[in-house]
Amino acid sequence: MSAATTLGVPPADSLAMLLRALKLPTIGRHAEEIGHKAEREGWSFGQFLHHLVELEVHERRRRRIERYLKDSDLPREKSLATLSRSRLPPKVAKMLPTLCEGGFVERGDNLLAFGLPGRGKTHLVCAIGHELIQRGYRVRFTATFALVQRLLAAKRDLRLEKELASLDGYDAIILDDIGYVQQSRDEMEVLFTFLAERYERRTVIITSNVVFSEWDRIFKDPMTTAAAIDRLVHHSVILEMTGGSIRAEAAEQAKKAGAATTTAATTTTATKEKANTEGATSTATMADAATTTTGNHSTEERDGEI
Repeated sequence: MSAATTLGVPPADSLAMLLRALKLPTIGRHAEEIGHKAEREGWSFGQFLHHLVELEVHERRRRRIERYLKDSDLPREKSLATLSRSRLPPKVAKMLPTLCEGGFVERGDNLLAFGLPGRGKTHLVCAIGHELIQRGYRVRFTATFALVQRLLAAKRDLRLEKELASLDGYDAIILDDIGYVQQSRDEMEVLFTFLAERYERRTVIITSNVVFSEWDRIFKDPMTTAAAIDRLVHHSVILEMTGGSIRAEAAEQAKKAGAATTTAATTTTATKEKANTEGATSTATMADAATTTTGNHSTEERDGEI
């Protein structure tokens, strides 16, 4: 925007136009308000400018995090706040704060979470993913089979390289449940290509209920299996999720709660029925007494007439 563009425009409007041109909307919204505050409190120009720029930076960070969260496909409910840390294995609980800082992402290391179904692997890596986004990293969550199908479609359309370049924009990609995928050779090849492309450059976070010794059922070929494991394990952090099934325990607790509710409801119903029965008996007794009294009065009246 040239100086001529703002000729004849009031200073306040001119400043707003210039700030929009510089893509500084937050400063534009708060400049007048902060200017009055600076005058009242006797700020220096440097303090005034610093405060405005700080507001702009904070607002940009907030919008960026909001955009990253929306783009990540991370389940909002699987965060660090909802993670039951007391259920984590001690070693994992000890490592969690360090992992949330994101140093392994800076190094391009991988994170592998192993354990039987229901041990909380997905919740754990999603919670870490949320914390990474808060620290400015781009994260993408996807089921492994969905990523494989996406890459396979790209390969058929002769745009696999472009798709891999798009995925390369994420600092960390979470592949959930790699053990549930038993690919054909074409699917196995695109998954291996993806892992090889990110090797030592970008982070892959994987959850699996299948140990490495059984990964030949995923990649089919022993040589490809060995190469994939080698690339993942080299520069990686491995988390072993032991203990009981969280889902099974939650189901058991829900079952017990339901049984307790049923028992309470049955007891309440029985109490009400007993109360109703006793009330009916009492009413009948009172009615009988009233009838007897009435009969006695009638007899006395007849005796009086005689």
